[in-house]
Amino acid sequence: MIDLHTHSLLSDGCLLPSELARRYEEKGFKAIAITDHVDISNIERVVKEITFFCKNWPKNRIKVLPGIELTHIPFEHFPRLTKYARKHGIKIIVAHGESPVEPVLKGTNKTALNSDIDILAHPGNLTREEALLAKRKGVLLEITCRRGHKLTNRHVAKVAKSAGARLILNSDCHRPEDIPNLSIFKKLAQNAGLSPQDLAKCLKTSQSFL
Repeated sequence: MIDLHTHSLLSDGCLLPSELARRYEEKGFKAIAITDHVDISNIERVVKEITFFCKNWPKNRIKVLPGIELTHIPFEHFPRLTKYARKHGIKIIVAHGESPVEPVLKGTNKTALNSDIDILAHPGNLTREEALLAKRKGVLLEITCRRGHKLTNRHVAKVAKSAGARLILNSDCHRPEDIPNLSIFKKLAQNAGLSPQDLAKCLKTSQSFL
């Protein structure tokens, strides 16, 4: 199993990166990405700290990928921040999508999809146009475990599948109790209207980042 959307205490999570990695390792995960929230105010610090951590994490343990989640940022900051992240070693760039439970600026989904991101997290009332753009750009659309954000999982799955866009299952973990297992991922997929074959595709997609 792989989870490409997690948070440590480098942003609003409650675990050190080492403890987050160890807890996922104990659950049988092969890899995670630590994708702490950033904007222009803290991206330099977070990128420096998470890339340093990942470079020094033991190679024979669970694989930990350095990531960020661009969160509530002004549209004009996307090019600058994604370029900075790539240049300084970030492997997974998540964009905080238009979740139904947060006041995300309308148009964020489209702006993020037109940027150099890997995953559009909890994209809320995703449109077919956005899903087709995700397909063209190779951006993964997230089915999330996160409370509140997951309210539109079924809609996201339906629109993404109709457009041929790829889906990914992530936890958006912030606390130890958020860490999933295979049963949770299976139930998540089922509740989103995905078939066992769809679930297998999602899990295979996650592995492509390793």
